[in-house]
Amino acid sequence: SHAKEILHCLKEKYFKELQDLQVDGQKVEMPQALSWYPEELAWHTNLSRKILRKSPELEKFHQFLVSETECGNISRQEAVSMIPPLLLNVSPHHKILDMCAAPGSKTAQLIEMLHADMNVSFPKGFVIANDVDNKRCYLLVHQAKRLNSPCIMVVNHDASSIPNLQIDVDGRKEILFYDRILCDVPCSGDGTMRKNIDVWKKWTTQNSLQLHGLQLRIATRGVEQLAEGGRMVYSTCSLNPIENEAVIASLLEKSQGALELADVSSELPGLKRMPGITKWKVMLKDGQWLEEWKDVPSNRQTQIRPTMFPVKDEEKLKAMNLERCLRILPHHQNTGGFFVAVLIKKSPMPWNKRQPKIHQKLPQTGDSEVSTVNSDNGCECVTGEPALAENEDSKETQELQNLDTEQSKKERVCGPPPSKKMKLFGFKEDPFVFLPEDDPLFLPIQKFYALDPSFPKMNLLTRTQEGKKRQLYMVSKELRNVLLNNSEKMKVINTGIKVWSRNSDGEQFGCAFRLAQEGIYTLYPFIHARIINVCIDDVKILLTQENPFLSKFSSETQKKVKDMAMGSIVLKYDPDPGKPGDLQCPIVLCGWQGKTSLRAFVPKNERLHYLRMMGVEVFKAKRKEEESESKKEEEVQHRLAQTEEGMDVEDKEHDLVIKMEAEVGEESSHSPVESSTMETENEDLDQSSKNADSHIIQENKNIDTINVKN
Repeated sequence: SHAKEILHCLKEKYFKELQDLQVDGQKVEMPQALSWYPEELAWHTNLSRKILRKSPELEKFHQFLVSETECGNISRQEAVSMIPPLLLNVSPHHKILDMCAAPGSKTAQLIEMLHADMNVSFPKGFVIANDVDNKRCYLLVHQAKRLNSPCIMVVNHDASSIPNLQIDVDGRKEILFYDRILCDVPCSGDGTMRKNIDVWKKWTTQNSLQLHGLQLRIATRGVEQLAEGGRMVYSTCSLNPIENEAVIASLLEKSQGALELADVSSELPGLKRMPGITKWKVMLKDGQWLEEWKDVPSNRQTQIRPTMFPVKDEEKLKAMNLERCLRILPHHQNTGGFFVAVLIKKSPMPWNKRQPKIHQKLPQTGDSEVSTVNSDNGCECVTGEPALAENEDSKETQELQNLDTEQSKKERVCGPPPSKKMKLFGFKEDPFVFLPEDDPLFLPIQKFYALDPSFPKMNLLTRTQEGKKRQLYMVSKELRNVLLNNSEKMKVINTGIKVWSRNSDGEQFGCAFRLAQEGIYTLYPFIHARIINVCIDDVKILLTQENPFLSKFSSETQKKVKDMAMGSIVLKYDPDPGKPGDLQCPIVLCGWQGKTSLRAFVPKNERLHYLRMMGVEVFKAKRKEEESESKKEEEVQHRLAQTEEGMDVEDKEHDLVIKMEAEVGEESSHSPVESSTMETENEDLDQSSKNADSHIIQENKNIDTINVKN
């Protein structure tokens, strides 16, 4: 909801300051809006990362970009990578699967589209973002968390065999089919050669030959899980037809008319594109070209597959409409190279013809059929009859599994799948435990904040089964349904948005939980008490001062606070249309009312965001802040030097460790700013996994040092 304000701020302030700027004797090129991206919400700059980071003249602009990126108000990615989510045509009620989601820039776009109407706290749709790499899943969580949505779940599976999920519909189990699927598959990355030097060194003809089979399996699994009438976008950052048109042609051929390529020529006007190609050859490692499958030497027939070659039958080829695919060439509009195809599912896949019956009347045929559809994992040779015969044999095992699922559902626990069924790699995740309806924990919260009777308390969850519950998270009703019915099948990495945190000081005032800023926009519509409406000057005081006295606020605010008990509060700013010079979007902040003071509990980057939107110059404020911090540090070191003389060796060593940790802590408070400038959308696999590893190490380091500080 703040996008328009940020755009206004960019145009009126930051871009104007860049107008006559020179760096190293060269005039700075003005950022340009991408003509094909709706509502001027995407901009392109030719400034290199080095210049942006190192130039003192651009420091202010750089700081703005970094800070707003951390808040989730800006995402920085390759321009062409923004195309697939736009072509999915997402609506807030759509159930979406992102099959190969890390590092998460496209997932962030999908979440943004779900929340098109900010007045709806819980859209009916959701995004399930999957990645096969456990470490990259945490990078994905980091990206998605910035958007504070209760409608996102991050899971860790092999996309080519991602399980069928079940949901409860009016008391009966049904297979979950997705309305939209984003299938941005692993690829050779040859389209990124302008920015990715590694491609020049590592590219061989083998890359695409090795990836073709995996790409086809992932795409096949995707269309199997697509609902009829649903849309799937297949994309790669490669221009090799073996990874692109060959995969699409093979998929269309074996779908026997169940799939068709959508004509998207009228969508995204302004985007320069080339049509898909219908003729290509396959090259062997030694440079030999092959035109047909029959030309492949017998010793190469395991590496070169028939699906890699173009379709020979002219009629079939014409019916496929391969020219409807999009090829984005780098020199046309100064971008990377990219391939996109939009598929629409008209009927079930031929090997899943019996699926609708299972889908509609699951209890009569037995839950075991769900696992059968899952077990074929995209193998087109499995038909309905053998699948049913197989069911008879596995009925007993399946009934036992169903009992387990029912049991976990009763306990409202969605834990990680048992290790016997699936080898799990990576970190062991805590379970997701939903609050029981009669949980005594919730009553004081409900009373203290006067929550609306319509508040969906069933959707509250914690990450602990025993001991004190420290944080309360919230998911949408639809994601709760998915979580409870699939605890045995999924490895869930993260879901839910933090809405309350335990605060021991609050217990004496009637509620042990204070509001969390991450979830305040989701919670606010349900809260009817402890709301203080503040004017813009009050907001400025709250965001610039750490713990201001009540006497500093307007008389109206002071009156409202007088009658209110101490504890967690909501601070709401409503824009005044009569004052167009003031901030014109509403702000909701979490705060704490003390005896004589009022403070806001808002993360640093979010504070800076709101102050920028109000026209307050935060750049200088940050400089002063750093100076005062360094002064404090000098004083601490001076004291340490004085006391160190009287210490014995052991104490000295111990103190040195603490001191080193404190220094690391200081570094880490700036390091997220540095690490966030890393362009997360790097389509080359080797490079992106290196980025992910370094990013995760950095993140873990930050977490450790924050714990030391606490």
